[in-house]
Amino acid sequence: MNTDASWPTAELAKARVLRIQTNLHQWATDDPNRRFDDLYNLVYDPAVLVDAWTRVRSNRGARSAGVDGRTARHITAVVGEQGFLTELRDDLKARRFCPELVREAMIPKRGGKYRRLGIATVRDRVVQASLKTVLEPILEADFKPCSYGFRPGRRVHDVIAEIHFFASHSYEWVVEGDIKACFDEISHVGIQDRLRARVADKRILHLVKAFLKAGILSREGVERHPITGTPQGGILSPLLSNLALSVLDEYFVAAWESFGPNHARKTRRSKGLANYRLVRYADDWVVLVAGTRAHAEALRDEAAAVLSTMGLRLSMEKTRIAHIDEGFEFLGRHIQRHTKRGTEQRHVYTYPSKRALESIKDKVRAATQRTTTNQSLADLCAWINPALRGWTTHFRHDVSKATFSYLRAFLWKRTVRWLRKKHPDASWKQLRRLYLPEWWPTEGERTLFNPSAVPVTRYRYRGDRIPSPWATQTETNAGNHD
Repeated sequence: MNTDASWPTAELAKARVLRIQTNLHQWATDDPNRRFDDLYNLVYDPAVLVDAWTRVRSNRGARSAGVDGRTARHITAVVGEQGFLTELRDDLKARRFCPELVREAMIPKRGGKYRRLGIATVRDRVVQASLKTVLEPILEADFKPCSYGFRPGRRVHDVIAEIHFFASHSYEWVVEGDIKACFDEISHVGIQDRLRARVADKRILHLVKAFLKAGILSREGVERHPITGTPQGGILSPLLSNLALSVLDEYFVAAWESFGPNHARKTRRSKGLANYRLVRYADDWVVLVAGTRAHAEALRDEAAAVLSTMGLRLSMEKTRIAHIDEGFEFLGRHIQRHTKRGTEQRHVYTYPSKRALESIKDKVRAATQRTTTNQSLADLCAWINPALRGWTTHFRHDVSKATFSYLRAFLWKRTVRWLRKKHPDASWKQLRRLYLPEWWPTEGERTLFNPSAVPVTRYRYRGDRIPSPWATQTETNAGNHD
């Protein structure tokens, strides 16, 4: 490839990047033992850099500055896109590029705790995005279908659908794993060893190592240089964490394949042996077990031993073993088997969890508190509607009709109370005439989003038929699920 070409437009860059990634993925798929060399020139290829810059500039993090204080908008206005990319490409080409410190931010969580988030400079983000562009199609060829988090074409709904499928077919025991400080404790050596199995280009390995070793600047101005972990929030971090945790996928997939086809698995069960299957979304995972509680406990210990090879520890206190009849919570859902109303049949159901419901209720409360009454109802709708639409869309494939109806009632009550605070002297008849045509909050052309109007539909389990964005049509049609 001619890496001395002029800077392409974003559209041309995207098309060229797709061709590059498709070739890399095809080569990696065709030869599972191939180690790729001479990849570094692709990291500073003009099309790859332009595409990386476009993605960095367009995501929400573009408004956040790293330790250098520069945002994407500042770079565009002061330096100019081409000037910035030219300087960055020259530094990469001459191997002068060195990552800067990552600015640490603390994001509040429920329960008063905080989650560390690392904010890299825009310059580092672009290089990380370029690295991800080059490495992802190669590593994806080896990633197992039981892993869903931060992978192209895969989503939370696929995880829930797989759990529902197997829990409905005699996989009644669940090991819900909890990894202690996953992003903080991943072994750098373990990541590089696994990367080295596919990448022979030492320049790529050195660049990845540089990002892993980049220090952290705390809010107090103290520098830290951890010897493990990858900063959560970095563009490259999800790919590296998936690479590290794929050791768990490989272990359980190898076991699953050793069980043989369906009739062989039935024979195992008749002999008192367990069948089990891992389902993972980033560092959240469950093992579904067709067996006994003792089998589930043994598998928990096996998972802990496998994770220890990557420097990770399983929290035995938070790792829960549950029966599907008592239910468990996973990725914002409560999953439980119980008798269908009016029948004697038992089915597995997935509901939005109480914590997930509280999260959207908290947003409604924040939007309708007394301090926000200086805005119009139309502005309130513009503010809260996207959050409501996104939340209900996310849970529309679960048993959510009753939850959506409850949310509608809660939303109506909070909004009417907000209108009363906004217009303390208005009568109920005036409020109804102004804001409640057909009894639903509306102002002008703006109408409050109605959660109960969202249709609840079943999400089809796709198994291992989820196509790669770089797969050929033949590969796309070849997959079959259990």
